[in-house]
Amino acid sequence: MTHVVSENCIKCKYTDCVDVCPVDCFVEGPNMLVINPDECIDCAVCVPECPANAIFAEEDLPSDELAFIKINAELTNAPGWKTITRRKGALPDADEFNGQPGKITELQR
Repeated sequence: MTHVVSENCIKCKYTDCVDVCPVDCFVEGPNMLVINPDECIDCAVCVPECPANAIFAEEDLPSDELAFIKINAELTNAPGWKTITRRKGALPDADEFNGQPGKITELQR
């Protein structure tokens, strides 16, 4: 199993999780992060670090967010998406968008 970044990361992109990842499995896109399922070792140290509560073990992912298993896998190798290994600032409106529902339409691939 692996961990999955879910919808609430969209338009927030806090990177606190990146600093604690021992295997550098986070991949950064324009307005969210994803976890490379082939690199994640399922250690779970990233989960409590996420201010948006957007990271779940695959088996704990809410049923309405199961599509994010596939989204994380696909975007890991998407053009322009790069491995991120150090924390950087969140998106400017991150606090405003944190917790807002229906952000999947805002995902920039």
